[in-house]
Amino acid sequence: MNLRISLLAVFCIFALTSAVKNSPTLVLLDNLAIKETHSIFFKWMQDKGYNLQYKLADDANLVLTKYGEALYDHLIIFAPSVEEFGGSLSVEAITEFIDQGGNVLVAGSSNSGDALRELASECGFEVDEDGATVIDHLNYDTSDSGHHTKIVADSDNLINSQVIVGSKKVSPLLYQGTGLIADPENPLVLRLLTSSSSAYSYNPDQSIKDYPHAVGKNTLLIAALQARNNARVLFSGSLYFFSDEAFTSPVQKSQGGKKFDKSGNEEVAKSMAQWVFKENGVIRVSSVSHNKIGEQQPPAAYTIMEDVIYTITVEQLSGDKWIPYEANDMQLEFVRIDPFVRMTMTPSGYGRYEARFKIPDVYGVYQFKVDYNRIGLTHLYNTTQVSVRPLEHTQYERFIPSAYPYYISAFSMMGGVFVFSFVFLHYKENVKSKPE
Repeated sequence: MNLRISLLAVFCIFALTSAVKNSPTLVLLDNLAIKETHSIFFKWMQDKGYNLQYKLADDANLVLTKYGEALYDHLIIFAPSVEEFGGSLSVEAITEFIDQGGNVLVAGSSNSGDALRELASECGFEVDEDGATVIDHLNYDTSDSGHHTKIVADSDNLINSQVIVGSKKVSPLLYQGTGLIADPENPLVLRLLTSSSSAYSYNPDQSIKDYPHAVGKNTLLIAALQARNNARVLFSGSLYFFSDEAFTSPVQKSQGGKKFDKSGNEEVAKSMAQWVFKENGVIRVSSVSHNKIGEQQPPAAYTIMEDVIYTITVEQLSGDKWIPYEANDMQLEFVRIDPFVRMTMTPSGYGRYEARFKIPDVYGVYQFKVDYNRIGLTHLYNTTQVSVRPLEHTQYERFIPSAYPYYISAFSMMGGVFVFSFVFLHYKENVKSKPE
């Protein structure tokens, strides 16, 4: 029996780790030529074990889910100009796919269709109007002699998260496409790549001149969303960013800037793809324990003012294996309605974190809660409910030191009454008789 359980556990772990690499992935294209112009990116994904299934975005047989179950783990949309998806695929179906935990990579362009605009809006982004493109007259590639729409983005404009974009010590990035805007108050949206302060998103061919849609650092080039269920969506305003040309082209900024033999697009694009498809930045809780100090098993209920120890083990996905996750900023909350205890746990090695504290002098139903949310990592949320009871009548102190004055006053009163009674009962008044 134990052998069967062990084999089942090994099989489940193998299936979980293998699913990351052998996931069925639907790739929607505007036309089959994109498969050739972006061959480096697609070949890299196939070499990593992804099962890519190419289809046109307006294919009449498109199906994303069947009988309520997703047919694919990931979705790639390299179809900027699509106005309406084919088959049973729609923006609502893609939104439902994300709600079920699916991951989506979308690349638009300066001529993004209504379908991509609506999808971006559902994910918390806003795409510039049709025909608008990001322009930068100070940071453009020397090969662009037109409106300066092929801009050069410094790696310093990438988000400070090595989990998402890898090392920031890469060559400048080539970008040609539209601009995005995201609500800065939305905590789920990540600004992966922003433009320089001299860039703006505008349609240079407009007959009636109007104000730019976005200016400076407010112009997003690539943005991402990590939903509350840890599903990930990456939206790039440039399909060119993932192309073979962008991967292999040399880069030289205008006005005599330094020349680089190759752009940093390939390194950054691959890192972003690994993140959005959950190869990087995935953590989980492997075990949780709590007990009174000096004991091994959790009690049926804790008593107020007892010393307790809480331990949690966290693992991180690395390739095909789960390895210990090491950090020094993981916190524990001991919550009833509001947190009564909030403290940073102490790492004890091998992904284990420990917290020791005294239970508050308030009884009720509590939770050990770990709510760990960091940029680039999946949201870690774990709660364990416990009961805290008051002291039993046999557990109270018989003589409280702070009540000693009252004890003394009570015994002194008893002694005083005894002395008074003794004197009163045994006192005999000496009365002299008067002569008649």
